[in-house]
Amino acid sequence: MTPSSALPVLLVTGGGRGIGAATARLAAQRGYAVAVNYAHNALAAEALVAEIRAQGGQAVALQADVADEAQVLRLFAAVDAQLGPLRGLVNNAGVVDVPARVDSMDAARLQRMFSTNVVGPFLCAREAVRRMGSQGVRNFGPGYGLGGAIVNVSSAASRLGSPGQYVDYAAAKGAIDTMTIGLAKEVAAEGIRVNAVRPGLIETDIHASGGLPDRVRDLSATVPLQRGGTALEVAQAIVWLLGPEASYTTGALVDVSGGR
Repeated sequence: MTPSSALPVLLVTGGGRGIGAATARLAAQRGYAVAVNYAHNALAAEALVAEIRAQGGQAVALQADVADEAQVLRLFAAVDAQLGPLRGLVNNAGVVDVPARVDSMDAARLQRMFSTNVVGPFLCAREAVRRMGSQGVRNFGPGYGLGGAIVNVSSAASRLGSPGQYVDYAAAKGAIDTMTIGLAKEVAAEGIRVNAVRPGLIETDIHASGGLPDRVRDLSATVPLQRGGTALEVAQAIVWLLGPEASYTTGALVDVSGGR
């Protein structure tokens, strides 16, 4: 196995399935050592890691719920110990709920939505900046403080609003858009780029978890390209934003939504 110090280290939260798994797989093919974070589905994450390793890549599966600060700290410490200095973060972990109007949402739903979809990415971005930024060498040692890239996975819902279904989810992703723009300006001088992708209707199982397994098929006619997208199509945008080809891109919100 290639030594961790020879590869740029990437953490993908919610990396065991969907867009996260496609991103981890593609990033490994492009030469990253990948930490695949998962909250509950260890089997999916371990299977992905085994697949990456079988193809000659380097990957580890690490459990943590990003909504819990103590678990986030444990997650980043594990990345430090098992792979080395972090150079990339993909804030992908997220949840949806069953379709509902705002006037039927309770506080428990809202707290879960914002804890995972907003607080979690903030905590992960904080820990990434601490390692990538100018104080990284002093705080963590050689190899740290060399800059890096953060890509937040937002959603086209942040500009569409998702009325009658997921206004809370859309609002959480709107917060991610704003965080992306502000953080990008805050850390640019330290060599850290921060961007977001905003997927549209993508064929993943997140729709089933929200009670709408046929959502992409049902809404595909509303997409100018007349189809749903794939997780790989989103992953390709994410990996581009992580890499040197996007070296002059920061604070960008990149729509991967088929024109919707």
